[in-house]
Amino acid sequence: MRFFGLKSCDTCREAKRKIIASGQGVMVIDVRADGVADADLDTIVATLGDAAINRSSTTWRGLSDAEKAVDIRSLLAAHPTLMKRPVIDKNGVWTVGWKADVAAQVLKT
Repeated sequence: MRFFGLKSCDTCREAKRKIIASGQGVMVIDVRADGVADADLDTIVATLGDAAINRSSTTWRGLSDAEKAVDIRSLLAAHPTLMKRPVIDKNGVWTVGWKADVAAQVLKT
């Protein structure tokens, strides 16, 4: 399982802790420190579309209207912290966020 998030994100820390406690292996990719590979970024945008953008983030609020109008892929490439977190790739099934439905799906072994 691959886990895209931020080390400083409370939701990501909680999700990672629960995944590890469930006995599943997880490879953590910090989107700020490690970046996101182009192929992964393409898949995230193709799979999650607009849901991949965190419009309540301070990064989003700091963008100009012109910057916000750019396509999702370019936005995430330029500002990886705009990604709604965590994004999880579990055996080719991509999820975003850590609500109860996503947690149940990810934690199921």
